[in-house]
Amino acid sequence: MCADRDFAYGAAAGLLGDLLLGDPRRGHPVAAFGRAAGAVERVLWRDHRGWGALHAVVCAGGAAGAAVLVSSLVRDSRAASVALTAASTWAVVGGTSLGREARAIGGALAAGDVEVARERLPHLCGRDPRSLDADGIARAVVESVAENTSDAVVGALVWGAVGGVPGLVAFRAVNTLDAMVGHKSVKYRRYGWASARLDDVLGWPGARLTAVLAAAAGDAPRGALRAWRADAAKHPSPNAGPVEAAFAGALGVRLGGTLSYGGRVEHRPVLNTGGRAVEVADIERAVRLSRRVGLLALGVAAAVSTMRKGGAS
Repeated sequence: MCADRDFAYGAAAGLLGDLLLGDPRRGHPVAAFGRAAGAVERVLWRDHRGWGALHAVVCAGGAAGAAVLVSSLVRDSRAASVALTAASTWAVVGGTSLGREARAIGGALAAGDVEVARERLPHLCGRDPRSLDADGIARAVVESVAENTSDAVVGALVWGAVGGVPGLVAFRAVNTLDAMVGHKSVKYRRYGWASARLDDVLGWPGARLTAVLAAAAGDAPRGALRAWRADAAKHPSPNAGPVEAAFAGALGVRLGGTLSYGGRVEHRPVLNTGGRAVEVADIERAVRLSRRVGLLALGVAAAVSTMRKGGAS
């Protein structure tokens, strides 16, 4: 049973590193992967789904393959295995940086400095800040905290529990590719299709777990479950819908509505229609809920890893 404890100890140490230090300041592995994926894109890009699928295979497959190789090299050393899991978890999860950015925007809004909040919003999400007032910015931040709790924390821990370090790395690689090429712009509508669909598949279990944990850790469990059941399917994203709806219900607020991405206006359904409008103070509440969800997810991931290793032994 050492292997399951190795993952649990390593993941806990990595999450603690994220809580204390945030993302690595320099030489972030995810940034390095992004630069490599950009270089691959410059070689492979064609306005064709097949070439986009090849891009996803080369980039995500290469990252996962490298993780498998490194994991095999340290397999016989428990200390090295725990250290590798801790380093990988720290590099892959981003809960502290997420909360830091959200709080910085919330602080600017609380001080009445909407322009500073607009300047910082692109650090957190792809929303066009020019079209947003203070309330719109606050809502965008809460929605981003909810979605990124799944993408940047829970989803990675789920796949780490299933596949160890290669699972952690593969999930974050696919999630990064989706952020880079998975949007529906003219350039990437076809080329990014495979990365977007792969991200939907890998993100499915983490999104549902995030919604469950948000209901469990929030102030209104029944409200979270009710909003998830009633409104999640209305969202255009199969994974963001459950997460944002559950967060909306847990916090007692309304999310969704009109928004703008890169000059493209979208009118999204309202999530948790019985809730009130988002206020600046709800940003801090969302960050605290995200933190609780991440800690609960660590416990679930450790338990899943234990059951998986135990069943294989």
